[in-house]
Amino acid sequence: MLESVYPTPNPDAWESAYLRFETPEQEIRKFAGRLKELGAQGWPRDSRIVELFCGRGSGLLALSRLGFTNIEGVDLSARLIAEYRGPGKVSVRDCRRLTFPDNSRDILIVQGGLHHLPKLPEDLAQTLREAHRVLRAGGLLVAVEPWLTPFLRGTHAIARKSYARRAWPKLDALQIMIENEIETYQQWLRNPKMILDWLAEYFHAEQRNAQWGKLMFVGRKK
Repeated sequence: MLESVYPTPNPDAWESAYLRFETPEQEIRKFAGRLKELGAQGWPRDSRIVELFCGRGSGLLALSRLGFTNIEGVDLSARLIAEYRGPGKVSVRDCRRLTFPDNSRDILIVQGGLHHLPKLPEDLAQTLREAHRVLRAGGLLVAVEPWLTPFLRGTHAIARKSYARRAWPKLDALQIMIENEIETYQQWLRNPKMILDWLAEYFHAEQRNAQWGKLMFVGRKK
């Protein structure tokens, strides 16, 4: 049986912190801006898009605002899925074991989900294999994940300061999320070469930037 794709040691604490890290509207605007930066303005509006690790569905709402009409989201958390109110389809599924048919989707999007995978490289390889299987020929994988840039190192240092967390509730929520996903989070940040190598195994990179604490990746199915 696959392990749960959940931050540890306390999923409820992580989810509660995530829900107060930013409002849904703030998250939707953030995701819409990212998607534009990653080339969404040039995607056909009828593209068959799935957001993996979709959480409460803010990415789906961002896609809807950008004019996309054929959108779906999957996440392992029934609690977060229940927060979604929008036109897309959502379901509770494990992203390492998708149930979509082969070659059936145009674009898969991940915004901050891969670093929750409990085992590297096994779970990452399995998730990317599934993404590759589900995408049509020439389909896109779009991923945004934490990356250990100087900016992120600085953010970590500040977030550990209790006075900073008291002064800025968003920083407190961030630190709680980090503390409750610390094993998978650190595992992810320690393995940049391995992660990039696995992405390159299945996808031709069309965009790959690491800045402001994020890896921004757009890859076309090989």
